[in-house]
Amino acid sequence: MIKHTLYFGNPARLNVSNEQLRITLPSDSVAGEEKVVTRPLEDIGIVVIDSNRVSMSASVLSGLMRYGAAVIVCDNRHLPSGLMLNLEGHSSQSERFRIHQAASLPLRKQLWQQTVVAKIHNQAMALRKLDLDRADNLLAWKSKVRSGDPDNLEARAAVYYWHTYMASFDGVTRRRDGEEPNSMLNYGYAILRAIIARALVSSGMHPTLGIHHRNKYNAYCLADDIMEPYRPYVDLVVAEIVADNPDASIEDKAAKTRLLSIPVREVVIGGIRRPLSVAATDTAASLFKCFAGELRKIRYPEL
Repeated sequence: MIKHTLYFGNPARLNVSNEQLRITLPSDSVAGEEKVVTRPLEDIGIVVIDSNRVSMSASVLSGLMRYGAAVIVCDNRHLPSGLMLNLEGHSSQSERFRIHQAASLPLRKQLWQQTVVAKIHNQAMALRKLDLDRADNLLAWKSKVRSGDPDNLEARAAVYYWHTYMASFDGVTRRRDGEEPNSMLNYGYAILRAIIARALVSSGMHPTLGIHHRNKYNAYCLADDIMEPYRPYVDLVVAEIVADNPDASIEDKAAKTRLLSIPVREVVIGGIRRPLSVAATDTAASLFKCFAGELRKIRYPEL
């Protein structure tokens, strides 16, 4: 089932009643009545809190965690700054944690090789979809990636990709705090990270224990590993937004609405068209099977 993404950018009160999220919105007029909307907790996948005038009870967070939702909190720049996930994502979680943690170094290197190959392929196809037509180098590097990527082709491909991709935005460079479209890219990646982290938890893995990323200050190393081949989908959404409105920014409601649609963006995985959030669940499930010795390859979507 496709889970819904709820975005709160205006004042609202949230509470829970009969396993329903009860959303109370203030009236538009002085004398008008408040508006109440309800959504089943079990249908919610991601909640984005982008206003300091949203209040909620503890039962809201408890209920959202119980049904495996991810909660994202934004800062005063409207960029995601925090992520909350369920700690009990699978019925046999302790056993799955043990299997995940016991993955050998050779296996992790092989899985990272697969991830880099899938990422470079999708970057190349993204450039072709944008008619930038400079994918040949990326495809050549893709064929040379070895176990563990000792030649660091992932980074070399990224430099080439970003130089080509960002050239279409009047010479803007890719920097986290740079001018647009950087903020829109950051926002889209934060949504993507929540999707992947939620999928990993639902498959009984811990998003901190990465196969490549090892930053001791990063609580989502595995999510950052597995989201790599998915990033070009966000890049395409941002390119589409800018193509329709060259002055678009993260402040624009229309741009933010399209970024919030990333979970339902259609991708192809295993030859089947699926919403991105469903594909992420498939990817996470295949990753655990690789850790458990039941599969040899992670299933990633292909552009």
